[in-house]
Amino acid sequence: MPDIRVVLVGPKFEGNIGAVARSMANFDFEELYLVDPCEIGDDAYRRAKHGSDILDGAVTVGTMDEAVEDCFLVAGTSGIITKGDRNYTRMPVPVREFAQHVSGYREKIAIVFGREDTGLFQEELNKCDLLITVPTSERCPVLNLSHAATLVMYELFQFETVTRRPEPAERKEKEYMFNFFDELMDSIDYPEHRRSDTSVMFRRMMGRSIPTKYEYNTIMGIFGDASKIIKNGKKWE
Repeated sequence: MPDIRVVLVGPKFEGNIGAVARSMANFDFEELYLVDPCEIGDDAYRRAKHGSDILDGAVTVGTMDEAVEDCFLVAGTSGIITKGDRNYTRMPVPVREFAQHVSGYREKIAIVFGREDTGLFQEELNKCDLLITVPTSERCPVLNLSHAATLVMYELFQFETVTRRPEPAERKEKEYMFNFFDELMDSIDYPEHRRSDTSVMFRRMMGRSIPTKYEYNTIMGIFGDASKIIKNGKKWE
């Protein structure tokens, strides 16, 4: 099973934090990060049961960036799916498909859950490499925080495997690639009003594919050649 970090952003109810810790213990998850959480007291520990040691070891930080800075893949969660291929910020992958895709990796993956009332803010969603969702009824699509976390961890636990995948590109390499992609859009005068969405689209595409180091080097080689052509005066038409 991948090295999973569970990240709760802005949890408002300590009982939910405790319930998440209990589910983490059920499925052998140990690393919990809390971003600007509510106060943790007796209710959290009552709900945690045998996961109280996970609460004791939880790391509290002020921002989502701090919580995921050393993770090679960041998967945000969303109960809201906006239909249409153009809305890249709200196009999640079913959690079972995600679990199958990442099985065999040993690098650290952050699973980020949002606030009970508003979920993850748009700027937080845009920082995720991909989004995952638990399929639910359209009549009542949004799950309780602890229930959603439990289902996600269950699916990840089911696909534990000893198969080793090719070495993936590191997060800092991918961030360099994303920055290069943004610079390329600037260089070719790509329409300003389309840049943000296109940048998120590219990040999502790479998040779903999890490029290997070989694929990363190949892509960056192509970007390098494109940069040389652009410097010779070729512009967006």
